[in-house]
Amino acid sequence: MFDTIMLFVFGLVLLIKGGDWFVDSASNIARRFHVPEILIGATIVSIGTTLPEVMVSAGSALEGNGGLAYGNAIGSIICNTALIAALTIAIRSQQVDRKTFTMPVIFFFIAAIIYMISAYVFGKFTLTIGIILLSLFVIYMVFTVVNAFKIGKREQKTDLEIDETEVETGKKGNGRGEIAKDVVLLIVGAALIALGSRLLVDNGIKIAEWLKVPSSVIGLTFVAIGTSLPELVTAITALVKKHGALSLGNIIGANLFNLVLVSGVSIVISPFSVPVGNTIMGINSTLILDLPIMLLVMMLLTLPPIIRGKISRWQGFVLLAIYAAFFAVQFIL
Repeated sequence: MFDTIMLFVFGLVLLIKGGDWFVDSASNIARRFHVPEILIGATIVSIGTTLPEVMVSAGSALEGNGGLAYGNAIGSIICNTALIAALTIAIRSQQVDRKTFTMPVIFFFIAAIIYMISAYVFGKFTLTIGIILLSLFVIYMVFTVVNAFKIGKREQKTDLEIDETEVETGKKGNGRGEIAKDVVLLIVGAALIALGSRLLVDNGIKIAEWLKVPSSVIGLTFVAIGTSLPELVTAITALVKKHGALSLGNIIGANLFNLVLVSGVSIVISPFSVPVGNTIMGINSTLILDLPIMLLVMMLLTLPPIIRGKISRWQGFVLLAIYAAFFAVQFIL
C-alpha cells in the first residue's frame, strides 16, 4: 500500500508540473506568433488534453466496443462544460473576443447536429458518419490555422519592436531556439499530464478499494473525473496564471474534438448503434437526458459571450447547479 500511495503522490506531482509547463509553453507560443490564446487553446492545447481519450476510445473500438466512445464523448463534454469551465467562470468572469470565440463554437454545434441526427433519426453511427466527423476535424484545423496565420500577420510587430521589448524585459535571445524549447515543453507537459492522470486514477482506485469505498462511488469519482483530469489541470493552471482565454479555448476545443476526433476515430474503426442503458418512461435516457443536457450546457456557456462579449460568474453558478442535478439523477436511475 505504501508503494500505491507514493505512486498516487507522484502522479499528482506530474500533473501539477506538466500543467505548469503545458500552459506556459502554449501561452508563449501564442505570444510569439501573435495569435489569440483562445485559438491556441482551441487547437494545440485541446488536442494535447484530448489525446488520452482518443487512445482509450480507439483501443476500445478495436476490441469491438465502439459504443464506449459515445458515453465517453457525451460525458466528457458535460463534465468539461458544467464542472470544469463552470468552476473557472464562477471564480472569475472574463472578456471574450467574439471573433475568435465564435468559430470553434460554430464548428461544435455543426458537429453536434450531425451527432444528434445520427442518434435520433438513424439510431446508429455508421462509417459514413465517422468519415464526415473526421473530415469536419480536418476542415476545422485547416480553417483555424489559416485564420491564426492571418491574425498573426496582421498583428505582427516589427523586428525592431520585438528587440526593444526583449531588451526591456530581459528576454533577449534566439527566437527560434525559444520557440523550439516551448514546443518541446508543450509536448513533455502533455505527456506528464497524461501519465500523471493515469497514475492518479489507477492508484486512487486501489486506495479507495483498500478503504472499502463502494465500487459505484469509485466509478462516479475517480473514473469519471479521471477522464477529464487533463482539462481540469489545464484550466486550474491557466486560471492561476491569468490565462483565462487559453482555458476557455481548451474547453471549447476539447468538446469539439470529443465529437469529431474521439467519436470519429472510434466510429470509423467500429460503427455502433446508440447504446441503451437506463430508461426514463420507457425511453433511452441518453436521448432525453444526456444529449439534451450536453446541448443545454454548451448553449449556456457559449451563447451569452457571443452576444455580449463577456462570460459572467452567474453562468458558472448555473452550470454547476445543472451538473449537480445531473450527477444526482445518475443515482436515481
